[in-house]
Amino acid sequence: MAHHQETQNLSPKQGQLLVKLARQTLSQQLAKQIPQDEIDSLNTALSDPSFNSSCGTFVTLTIDGQMRGCIGNLTSDEPLASGVRRNAINAAFHDPRFSPLSPSELDCVSIEVSILTEPCPLYYREASDLLKKLRPNIDGVILRKDLASATFLPQVWEQLPQPEDFLTHLCLKAGLAADAWQHSRLDVSTYQVQYFEEHS
Repeated sequence: MAHHQETQNLSPKQGQLLVKLARQTLSQQLAKQIPQDEIDSLNTALSDPSFNSSCGTFVTLTIDGQMRGCIGNLTSDEPLASGVRRNAINAAFHDPRFSPLSPSELDCVSIEVSILTEPCPLYYREASDLLKKLRPNIDGVILRKDLASATFLPQVWEQLPQPEDFLTHLCLKAGLAADAWQHSRLDVSTYQVQYFEEHS
């Protein structure tokens, strides 16, 4: 079992390398020519030990501010760079909500990479207590009930700043009733992220 450490705080420069890796991965999948020296220099930069930590990663693709794909994993036993590579491919080509990314869209797409801390259970008594304990814009939230589960990254608070709305949409995403968080015992965990966007 890989040792889970707290997410290392990556520098903005290191974060940009992961974003670049995601873009290079998609370019290769779509058979775009990439100069070999660019591939080599990125691989050399990614051999830094800080990219060996295993933690959850998400890759989010948007076009003109609209979601175009978002896939990730909450925890991981693989090194950071391989997680980003895998999730970039999954977000672009295997997100069931969207058709696969086409070569013409690659130039329009913006890529964001999120690096997650280890999720921690959030203990709460009832719905009002849960609302009080959530930290908007800081916490990503995972809800589970039986086999249903879903997560929202902390970035989703920008669209759903009210905790009630945030939880309602998260329940719907998990396939639960919109008000399940008010009436049933859900397992709730939270995590934080560092996220990196492409510099346009």
